[in-house]
Amino acid sequence: MSFVGARMTTTLFALELGASAFTAGLLLSLFAALPMLLSVWAGRLIDRVGPRRPLTGAFLALVAGNALPFAFPQLWILFISSTILGTAFMLIHIGMNSVFGAYGGPERRAMNFSWLALGFSFSGSAGPLVAGFAIEGLGHARAFLLLAVFPVAALALLWARLHRLPRPERAAQGRRTGIMDLLRTPALRRTFTVSALLAMGWDLYNFLIPLYGAQIGLAASTIGVVMATFAAATFVVRLAVPFLIRRTKSWVMIAAAMAISGTAYLLFPFVENVPALMALSFLLGLGLGCAQPVIMSLLYEA
Repeated sequence: MSFVGARMTTTLFALELGASAFTAGLLLSLFAALPMLLSVWAGRLIDRVGPRRPLTGAFLALVAGNALPFAFPQLWILFISSTILGTAFMLIHIGMNSVFGAYGGPERRAMNFSWLALGFSFSGSAGPLVAGFAIEGLGHARAFLLLAVFPVAALALLWARLHRLPRPERAAQGRRTGIMDLLRTPALRRTFTVSALLAMGWDLYNFLIPLYGAQIGLAASTIGVVMATFAAATFVVRLAVPFLIRRTKSWVMIAAAMAISGTAYLLFPFVENVPALMALSFLLGLGLGCAQPVIMSLLYEA
């Protein structure tokens, strides 16, 4: 909730401070810049020390990343906070996928990732709603402070768990491997490519809808409602994923998801009224939300 709400608030706050669309896009790209460079290192760290300490540091970084724009409500600080928030959430995402993948056997893996995806769908819906209404009621800077509360709660829940978090079994290897070794694996290379395309579709939505909404004069709370519709669709379709997985091949589901998502994007430029934006957001959420847990399961198996 903290991360999703912060991405939306960053875009709207930057526009409020006079940033151009290019600058807003640059800010949103910083959420992924260091994660792109550090994700393999983060995975090795979690393999080596376990998920608890990296998750603790990541939650604290989320608190700091959200508190900075409140303490220094200026455009330049958003470049720093975006980098911190993106890197922190990358550690959380890798850590939680590792934990969920280690629960149970291979036959439970797709189901486990569906449950994790449902959690992200719920937060993806609640985060923009909280951010939108907080911006209208408290202002952009105080909205960031409110979003800093959620990782504090997450940290308390993490440390309330006395048992060790599950870790995947280490595969025996004779030498240190790098990212190119991963790309030489055909099953991984294929899944990485499709995953990258769908991730671009997901992140484009998180950037374009706040920007488009602001351009056509929508209030922050209305933009939050539209984005919550997208997340609600991912929640709905992920409830059906366990049923679909048992009856449909994984790559058929991914192909259908890409077709649905592409159709929704083609229609967005032709609508400006809120009900139509919500309908297209829901359609896009069905497509992108269906594919993610399937891809994570394929990646983990490969």
